[in-house]
Amino acid sequence: MTSQVKKVTVFLGTPRKGATYQAVQEFVANLNTYTEIDWEYVCLNDYNLNTGKCKGCKLCFNKGEEYCSFNDDRDLLLEIMNNSDGVVLATPNYSFQVTALMKNFIDRLSFVLHRPRFFGKALTVIVAQGVFGGSSIVKYLESVGGDWGFQVVKGCCLTAIEPRTVVEQEKITQEIKKAAARFYKGLMRPTLPAPSFFRLFKFRISRTMMMGIQDETYRDYRYYKEKGWDKSDYYYDVSLGFIKKLTGRFIDYLGNRMVAKRKTMTLVN
Repeated sequence: MTSQVKKVTVFLGTPRKGATYQAVQEFVANLNTYTEIDWEYVCLNDYNLNTGKCKGCKLCFNKGEEYCSFNDDRDLLLEIMNNSDGVVLATPNYSFQVTALMKNFIDRLSFVLHRPRFFGKALTVIVAQGVFGGSSIVKYLESVGGDWGFQVVKGCCLTAIEPRTVVEQEKITQEIKKAAARFYKGLMRPTLPAPSFFRLFKFRISRTMMMGIQDETYRDYRYYKEKGWDKSDYYYDVSLGFIKKLTGRFIDYLGNRMVAKRKTMTLVN
């Protein structure tokens, strides 16, 4: 009996096939030594995400993403991600941040930060840069991936001024090799991990605030009710253990205090 082939999609935030693309190719080659992978490259530059920049109207948050006024390839990219077992976000360091292509992609999926959905899928990050600043970009993209619901695997920041020296290339090769090994373990993980205290805090405080302030007219509120998250310990069934269960209840208490205080201030104003 053969195991199911994993589908991994690379989302490339670079407008050209330079250092970032080369790093991705090396990453792919390394991962292919572990198991057979069904790869797909998504070059964001080839997709239509430029009919308009996010206006902050919050229609996707409050009413639902289908009410967004922009008609582009957002849903197509969302479906590609949904059909993947693993995702790689790859971008060069542009002015100490992700590229405009990658940032626009993230902004178009901002509602997923409110309504995460990619549980059980692995995500990692590859950042290529000339000098410095890329480590904070890796952390930013890992944070976004975690808030989307992915199981985040530690990514890598690859530093080398072009043209590269032999020593720089060897260091990059080793970093990519380690990143591929880490991602393989995450991709093949058979069970969903228990949340960290930080992830538990973010879920419980946002859930308590949302359910206490919003009502059925809000899409976020209905989404949480539909998923059963209004009463669950976490986004998915997982054994939290005594300490984390106790911590979760304390966070709920703090959240309810914040909701009560907010309602009091609203009445006074």
